[in-house]
Amino acid sequence: MIRLLIYESILVLLFNVPFGYWRIHVKKYALQWILAVHIPVLFIISLRLLTNIGFSWYSYIFMVSAFFLGQKLGGYIHNYMIRICDKITSCMFMDMIRCSKNH
Repeated sequence: MIRLLIYESILVLLFNVPFGYWRIHVKKYALQWILAVHIPVLFIISLRLLTNIGFSWYSYIFMVSAFFLGQKLGGYIHNYMIRICDKITSCMFMDMIRCSKNH
């Protein structure tokens, strides 16, 4: 059970990185910002229901930590990409492809 919770936490963290990248690029509390924060929540809820991990109190520690770490990591990647690329958009994957061609 704990192994599944750790795997899910890693998945949540990785899923949130592009959304954190998107969130840091837009104006705070704008519609895009709200979507970048709340779309991953739907993923987390559906993941919990599909894997039967449940909603026990200790699982929130893992999931909430993974959520915020993924969002924060996406913001760090965005700030790093600003330093190495000329034009940055709100799409992490396209920016990585574009910057890798330039360097």
